[in-house]
Amino acid sequence: MVQPQVAVFGRKDYQQLMLVRAMVRQLNLPIEILAGETVRAADGLALSSRNNYLAPAERIEAARLHRTLAAVRAQILDGAKDFTGLAMEATAALTQAKWRVDYVAVRKQADLQSPGTDDRELVVLGAASLGRTRLIDNLEVSLPR
Repeated sequence: MVQPQVAVFGRKDYQQLMLVRAMVRQLNLPIEILAGETVRAADGLALSSRNNYLAPAERIEAARLHRTLAAVRAQILDGAKDFTGLAMEATAALTQAKWRVDYVAVRKQADLQSPGTDDRELVVLGAASLGRTRLIDNLEVSLPR
């Protein structure tokens, strides 16, 4: 019997983590994929080598992405179910603050598909550029049963 190997991928790039997990499953590889937590600065910004490209004023502004995703997460925890509307509001808020938004989306954690109103394990995903730096982040949401 082949001893499974372990590979660790960070949750910061959630889509990559889910893609690797799916590939390992589909190819039946003897690899266990572990998810490392996102490391954050005190203001919530997900730590990344990309942050080095931010000018000082951009670095301060960069925490807005996390705050925006956290606001969406809080609304979901408060019972909001219009996931598309929440994403559109977050996109508009970032755009108004001069971000170039690639996406803000609420998806199911398990497969990144659009959630239904009864789904309990969600993730709020965002990617947007500030100056010449593209930042990504996500926050998981686990609703009580």
